[in-house]
Amino acid sequence: MEIDRVGQELQTPIFTPEKINGSFIGKDILSLDQFDPSSLFHLFDLSRKMREIGVNAQADRTLEGNHAILLFYEPSSRTRVSFEAAVKQLGGAVTVVENPQQFSSVSKGESFDDTIRTFEAYCDTIVLRHPDVGAANQAAKMAKHIPIINAGDGIGEHPTQALLDLFTIREHAGSLSN
Repeated sequence: MEIDRVGQELQTPIFTPEKINGSFIGKDILSLDQFDPSSLFHLFDLSRKMREIGVNAQADRTLEGNHAILLFYEPSSRTRVSFEAAVKQLGGAVTVVENPQQFSSVSKGESFDDTIRTFEAYCDTIVLRHPDVGAANQAAKMAKHIPIINAGDGIGEHPTQALLDLFTIREHAGSLSN
């Protein structure tokens, strides 16, 4: 039995996230392993367009009518603000929940699984930052109707940061070879 940092039992069944295979619609982003080269290049093409929106401070409606919950069990101001700013600039709504172990029903004993299922009812995606490896996979297993985006799970993965790093390397070096 594995226990997380707030003293709750973590369930650790084998969970394999769905491969991206060129389509991001409705899919969790939990691991860099979900991306094949063609999915990466498709993402990089979209990233160039998103960069132009950001650089030019353009209003956009790509996410209009969508709501993201940023659920951050540990502090990370750059990651949180980057997600919040991006969702808002793309016309979406954002609710930020920081330190739920202190300021939500988690502090009264609500389980991680119940927290995910509850928030799932309020939004179109959950962006999760958690100190425990595997927490994003557990959240994805619990959330049946919305995608989970892993914004870092302890010493595990931070796939969105890795994707940004790969995009930056490719933009500056022109390739990811060697």
